[in-house]
Amino acid sequence: MPGNISVLFIMELIGTAAFSCSGAMVAIKKNLDLLGIVVLGVITAVGGGMIRDVLLGIHPPTLFLKPVYVTVAVIAAIIIFLLMRSKNISRFLLTAEYYDWTMNLLDAIGLGAFTVVGVNTSISAGQGDFQFLTIFLGVITGVGGGLLRDMMACEVPAILRKHVYACASIAGAVFYAYIGSRISQDMALILSATLVVVIRLLA
Repeated sequence: MPGNISVLFIMELIGTAAFSCSGAMVAIKKNLDLLGIVVLGVITAVGGGMIRDVLLGIHPPTLFLKPVYVTVAVIAAIIIFLLMRSKNISRFLLTAEYYDWTMNLLDAIGLGAFTVVGVNTSISAGQGDFQFLTIFLGVITGVGGGLLRDMMACEVPAILRKHVYACASIAGAVFYAYIGSRISQDMALILSATLVVVIRLLA
């Protein structure tokens, strides 16, 4: 239905922008050039969805069929690059305290959005009867981009060093799988994504 598609699409765009910004932040911290910043931003934004689509047998993956997601990711990464050209902003955001806070916020938003998008995509692909699969695909959609980002940046993946990172995604995926058929899809998406963000930030 149009309302459901609209909420889902908006959530995808929010998650894409947030994850792209987090990838760009890591790239800037690693002193990569503009191409490196854009590549790391795009990989973070669409990597989880690409892994999900491959596992679901969706070929080619959605990112190639709907370039709007890559476009949003590129724009978000370039905006971060331009902001960081200001010495005052870069000095502020790259200090350890504010960098960690910003990364946690961006990761929480992206994680919440993409976890529920992953579960919903799995159900829409006809896998709704296999709850373990839908939950797994929700989690891999949520954490996959960050995993690829950290590997490319030669960092220990957040999923392995921040226990509540994966647990927050699992909680949101389970919650969505449970309530998705009991309330409206819009409400299920919003509540489940909010749960992930709250758990991640509280951690």
